[in-house]
Amino acid sequence: MEKLVNVGIVGLGAVGERLLHQFVKHPKTIVAAICDTNTSRLNELQAKIDNVNIYTNYNELISDPSINLVYVAVPPKFHHRVVMEAAKAGKHILCEKPLANSLAEAEEMAGAVENANIVNAINFPLPYSNAVQTFKAKWEAGEIGKLKRVELKMHFPQWPRAWQQNPWIAGREQGGFIREITPHYIQVMEDLFGEITYEQSFIDYPDNPEQCETGVIAKLKLQDGIPVIIDGLSGIGRKEEISFKLYGDKGTLALKNWGQLEGETNEQSAFPIEAIENNEHQDLISEIIKAMENKQSRLVSFKDGYNVQKVLEQILQHV
Repeated sequence: MEKLVNVGIVGLGAVGERLLHQFVKHPKTIVAAICDTNTSRLNELQAKIDNVNIYTNYNELISDPSINLVYVAVPPKFHHRVVMEAAKAGKHILCEKPLANSLAEAEEMAGAVENANIVNAINFPLPYSNAVQTFKAKWEAGEIGKLKRVELKMHFPQWPRAWQQNPWIAGREQGGFIREITPHYIQVMEDLFGEITYEQSFIDYPDNPEQCETGVIAKLKLQDGIPVIIDGLSGIGRKEEISFKLYGDKGTLALKNWGQLEGETNEQSAFPIEAIENNEHQDLISEIIKAMENKQSRLVSFKDGYNVQKVLEQILQHV
């Protein structure tokens, strides 16, 4: 009988719960333990999972000898302490994005998992999306010609969104849409184009020093000098739009709202593109299990996460 992977989950917020259910459904994983300081939340989820151990202290979960993989789903400023303890215990680790709350933390975490020789991954779902795989294939096939510009637009009627109402994601210390949304697309850009260089950023903040940004305009550049423009704004009278767009001399290619593909040419105004199903890399959990079985896998590692964090911190710190 094939041995199943016992997963311990630290942090049971909206994102943590989403992946928790995916672990429950996956044929090769068992959610064996969950941890949160909110006991009512613990009890609520315990009632939905068979034979799960509950903890309010993450060190106790990490010390559980039955746990093979730790999923770190706490807010960003707590990633470092949980990851360092899990790495010390030799547990394989999946961490939420962004990897850390500072570049120094990200560097130490990447070094710790490498020294421990453990499987490490960040929860970036876009690389496993059929839409992103189709986007990448069309770009690599040269369908839009010579690249002129890359653009990331993040527009929100409100931030945090209605389903994200909690203090940390609204706060300046570790929240805001720059930290929450931009890392996904920095990762996609680095996968497509390689290293990204920071040039400048302008961030709008409310008067309250505890509250996160309301707007950002930033300029980065690719290795060949192609500009990357980031345009973020919240509190505006329109529906949410997240658009990642490539402008070429033969057309444009856009990924809208995470999964919708759109093209445009001189001869044809914006038209939808159907994503091609690709089963080579099915999902994040399956890829983690492949890595734990010493099979070839596609993961966004902590080393990759450090590179994303570097660009993110430059945007935030204007350096």
